[in-house]
Amino acid sequence: MIRLFAALPLPPEIAAGLARRQTGVDAARWRPAESLHITLRFFGDMPENLARDLDAELSQLSAEPFDIELSGAGAFGEGRDIHVIWAGVAENPALNRLAKACETAARRAGLKPESRRYHPHVTLAYLRQPDPGEVAQWVQANNLLKSPPIRVDSFALFSSHQTKEGAVYRLEAEYGL
Repeated sequence: MIRLFAALPLPPEIAAGLARRQTGVDAARWRPAESLHITLRFFGDMPENLARDLDAELSQLSAEPFDIELSGAGAFGEGRDIHVIWAGVAENPALNRLAKACETAARRAGLKPESRRYHPHVTLAYLRQPDPGEVAQWVQANNLLKSPPIRVDSFALFSSHQTKEGAVYRLEAEYGL
């Protein structure tokens, strides 16, 4: 079995800028800069033969290169159940089309449809029972976050492996646009 997701890795200078913001929330398990990405579609655990089918479907996707921008910050969850701090991505029709194409590829490969609405973001930290005030202060201090344009001319398939320190990602395949 292998756990897979399609994503846009962030350029090192953008990831380093986000990493500098990773402070001020005691309950946060901040993600290392090299792990920061924008998920297009989480596929989950699957047998190797299904992973090969998925790779074949993803390799057939066709899209033009485009630019995205990071914009804003927030958190998923409420109160003591806040579980993620994220950097947002400005609304982008080309990004939404690429995510939808990854969803279509997943279905063609035999995976179940994704039930959640697509909300592009960069996960900066995972949280367990944080102080809601600390999270609110962090979001307020970072809600004007804005990146320069980021050129997207490829996307990638990553595997995820759990360790004591959290998930470690490995590049499995890259697909040009």
